[in-house]
Amino acid sequence: MSDKTNETRRNFLRGSVGAAAVVASAPLLAATTPKQTEGPFYPVHEQRDTDADMTRVEGRAGQAIGEVVEVSGRVLDEDGNPVADALVDVWQANAHGRYAHERDRNPAPLDENFQGWAKLITDAEGRYRFRTIRPGAYPVRDDWTRPPHIHFKVARRGYHELTTQMYFAGDPLNDRDLLLQSVSEPGRSMLLVEFTAAPGAEVKQGVFDIVVRRV
Repeated sequence: MSDKTNETRRNFLRGSVGAAAVVASAPLLAATTPKQTEGPFYPVHEQRDTDADMTRVEGRAGQAIGEVVEVSGRVLDEDGNPVADALVDVWQANAHGRYAHERDRNPAPLDENFQGWAKLITDAEGRYRFRTIRPGAYPVRDDWTRPPHIHFKVARRGYHELTTQMYFAGDPLNDRDLLLQSVSEPGRSMLLVEFTAAPGAEVKQGVFDIVVRRV
């Protein structure tokens, strides 16, 4: 990996939490974020690289295939208070719709430059931030194709653990997805995120606030 690439990566990771404040937070809803299934592809084997930049893998020079996006947000309780030091597990399929998991039988190719899994810790204001690629859709069965989505699992002592999924607003597959459509409004709107490019920004950014329930 070149010195320039290393410096770019270090700069992004150094600002992976604090820079989240640059993106305006989505309006807080009083309800907790709807639960969604963990699915069969939650990472079960530890991997060396689980940092906030999933577009690159430590020790490799290449970048993941696909559209690079940045996701930021806050973990909050029902009263809107920040939840600091929460562990935010993030995992997803690559741009081809394939998980790096032994149970995924999708014949789509793997991407050796895609990290696929990140483990983040929220800061004092409950903020988190990571860089990834827009995941690809993948077939579940003949009449069901899952839309692009990212899995989240949030854990913090004193709060109920929450597993959910974030979806990309405007994707045509959202309206036919059995999991997303199983959530009633307004809960469904809490899972849909708009991605836009701010003036001067390199990539599109989206905000996904997560509301958890105290024990």
